[in-house]
Amino acid sequence: MATPLRIALAGLGTVGAGVIRLLEANGALIERRAGRPIQITAVSARDRTKDRGVDLSPYAWEDDMTAMAARDDVDVVVELVGGSDGPALTLARNTLQSGKSLVTANKAMIAHHGLSLAQSAEAQGVALKYEAAVAGGIPVVKGMREGAAANVIERIYGILNGTCNYVLSTMEDTGRDFDDVLKEAQDLGYAEADPGFDIDGVDAAHKLSILASIAFGTRLDFQAVDMIGITRVRAADIAQAASLGYVIRLIGMADVDHDDEGARLLQRVQPYLVPLDHPLAAVDGPTNAVVAEGNFVGRLLFQGAGAGDGPTASAVMADIIDIARGELGAPFSIPVAELEEMPRADAGHRISRTYLRFIVADRPGVLAEITAAMRDAGVSIESLIQKGEPANGDDVLVAIVTHEAPEHCITEALKLLEGSASITEPPLVMRLLGS
Repeated sequence: MATPLRIALAGLGTVGAGVIRLLEANGALIERRAGRPIQITAVSARDRTKDRGVDLSPYAWEDDMTAMAARDDVDVVVELVGGSDGPALTLARNTLQSGKSLVTANKAMIAHHGLSLAQSAEAQGVALKYEAAVAGGIPVVKGMREGAAANVIERIYGILNGTCNYVLSTMEDTGRDFDDVLKEAQDLGYAEADPGFDIDGVDAAHKLSILASIAFGTRLDFQAVDMIGITRVRAADIAQAASLGYVIRLIGMADVDHDDEGARLLQRVQPYLVPLDHPLAAVDGPTNAVVAEGNFVGRLLFQGAGAGDGPTASAVMADIIDIARGELGAPFSIPVAELEEMPRADAGHRISRTYLRFIVADRPGVLAEITAAMRDAGVSIESLIQKGEPANGDDVLVAIVTHEAPEHCITEALKLLEGSASITEPPLVMRLLGS
């Protein structure tokens, strides 16, 4: 009989308990596909007495999860605790330095510390795997590292946060406004009690920075991701987008600029208007989807459940099976020493059509003021809609869609309008995907 691969689980929440259930249900199949048995030997969590719906009696219990890295009966540590620092990072470092492989679902830790952890894994000749950290059960990390490895990736983008996608698609289906739908998402468990990481775009930015490193062979640079969340999107914006043949989705996007001075990486997370005939327009609810465009393979679409115990546990177990097979490889597809340090791109020269929404005082001359600023900045208006804003009877919503224009011209037009007494709140800017 082949030697078992022995694993320790740190964290017994939804995903940790899901890993145990998955191994119990599919253990024989997993053993055949891995080429050896996979056994849990130790577990750790904050509360030893909590009922998690699984039998923990066969496993050794560690009150201090960081001690699992030193156990002689553990080959792989699975970190499912979360947090970019603290005990999760200590456990990760201790595991790799002890010559054990690490599997994690912790996107924040990978986004902030992935390079140093990868260096440690490479130095020790062990694996650092994190499929579950990006897009839940969707095998996008494996797809990029292996399936698309022969391609120059020209662009990678997608819906990377299920909470935001649930909120936006529900607003679209029901006509309700943001705050109401967010409350429902919290009640259903799709959004945290403190949803800031999701709705402000931080969670999606963590995932995007990881995908960009794999796609373009660059050093992780989470700090360089431009982030705009969805908190200012109104039901009226959803309705205006629909009238134009679009839906609104929070999109994470990365690509590389090439000019005489070299290559520069653009990473951004922000709401986009997505045309109805685009594959991402049909992605609704708490679903994730990632599009990668390769120079030989063309457009690849990865779509599926972005969270949940079953999908995430499936991704964790896929990493464990790889390790059981002896499939290690560089964590970011290329050894850390060979990853390129790529400067941040300036998006000002990027040309796109743009949706601009203004909330303005209902008085003469306001439209002339806005259109004059657009004219003076060199921005041509394709369409303009003015309607009363139900939230405040004294204000009016003005929505503009521009013809294609460089982003720096849009920025200049908004600067010309700064301080205007006619504009009662900052404008909302959303670009049209694919334009």
